[in-house]
Amino acid sequence: MRKAADVAVVGGGLAGKAAAVVAARSGFRTIHIAPSAPEDRRTSALMLPSVEFMRAANLIGDPHALGIPLSQIRIIDATDRLLRAPETLFDSAEFGDEAFGWNFANTALAESFERAAQLLDNLETRTATLTNAVRDDAFWHLELSDGSLVSVSLLVGADGKGSSVRKLAGISAREQRFEQSALVCDLELERPLDGCSTEFHYPNGPFTLVPSGGNKANLVWIDKADVLEAVRRDPEIFAAALAEKSKHVFGQPKPVTPSFIFPLSTLSVDVAARNGAVLVGEAAHAFPPIGAQGLNLGLRDVEALAANLAAANPGSWGWADAVARAYAQSRAGDLTRTGAFVDSLFRSLLSDWLPAQALRAGSLWALKMIPALRKRAIAFGMGR
Repeated sequence: MRKAADVAVVGGGLAGKAAAVVAARSGFRTIHIAPSAPEDRRTSALMLPSVEFMRAANLIGDPHALGIPLSQIRIIDATDRLLRAPETLFDSAEFGDEAFGWNFANTALAESFERAAQLLDNLETRTATLTNAVRDDAFWHLELSDGSLVSVSLLVGADGKGSSVRKLAGISAREQRFEQSALVCDLELERPLDGCSTEFHYPNGPFTLVPSGGNKANLVWIDKADVLEAVRRDPEIFAAALAEKSKHVFGQPKPVTPSFIFPLSTLSVDVAARNGAVLVGEAAHAFPPIGAQGLNLGLRDVEALAANLAAANPGSWGWADAVARAYAQSRAGDLTRTGAFVDSLFRSLLSDWLPAQALRAGSLWALKMIPALRKRAIAFGMGR
């Protein structure tokens, strides 16, 4: 038996859960196709505009109940290069905010999004994967792994870097892989971060400690994969490396969760929507975890989807195509700017080219010394 709905959202990650909730809350009969997956034990540093959107969309309540406020950002050039950048500290109070954002456990966000979904009678969740889809006139006809068939007007792809929706909609993607990978785990420090996200910049990427409450921190360490694999094999070598990389500022960091290593790449698309299908989250963009842009950009995708659905005329023929065109246009500038920003930031840190190092050091000096530039840079980094 074929099920009919207005919108289908494919993908069980945070961007997919959020997209399904906002589509249903906009009044559309929505089916969320979300395969079962292990819990995501990572955390996400979400900037204030993302938090404000989640609250407005009733995805979360009080952020203090779910996350840890990030009131400062500290950048330390730990390289031994000839041209080194100054240590730079950004304080949210300088910009009139309580915090730049909050650090959330992804499991806590997922549970909050799921509670929001359960309150919506026009939202149905299927624990299945999309196996095939064809478009006929103004409808997408989907085949799911549980044997069911679904027909919808608008198809939302939140199914990650290898997005099936992206391929079925005929949207091409460009992906570039880096030599570097990221190691993530949770640490117990001997001294607390006190709400300050601290980045030690090294030639192969940052070593970042994000506050997660008390003396705990979430570690994101970017380096070459063979280096990361070698140090984590031996607990003593790993402990020594953690203390050395953090310059002993927080004593001896102690791992309190298993560490995971994942390769880094960038992914971009020419257009974020086509043929009655829109892409959100990593189906449309992916970056190295630097500058806290990944999920923040994905939530801006979801916010734009909500705005375009609110302006839609579902009683008209081809309304999904109109939504897709409007969405693609509304997301083009943000995707281009943010992609260029993260790519430039990451490559400037990796570059051995002296002029690139000089430009990076000079830029951080300017951010340290010029208040108007500091304010503009923070606004951009927060997605404003």
